[in-house]
Amino acid sequence: MDKLSPRMEDYLEAVYEVSLKRYGARLTDIAARLSVTKSTANAAMAALAERRLVKNERYARVVLTRKGAQMARAAARKHETIRDFLTEILQIDDATADKDA
Repeated sequence: MDKLSPRMEDYLEAVYEVSLKRYGARLTDIAARLSVTKSTANAAMAALAERRLVKNERYARVVLTRKGAQMARAAARKHETIRDFLTEILQIDDATADKDA
């Protein structure tokens, strides 16, 4: 599997989580979820599309490819495991643990 930076994993995970509610993710939703501008999110989607992890067509929703979905699920599991450790073992509050994970 290709190695992604933690920040790019965050973008991939955001597409995955937003897409769970409906087919694909709007750029606006991705940007809001990660507290970034639309242009920053768009640049990240272009980088993920270049790696063939998402399909990012102009004026369309961002959709994970099969490989992108596999990597996004792995990132989400990793995030959940770290968050659980922080909250259950270290007794860190949920909001801080989720942000730090």
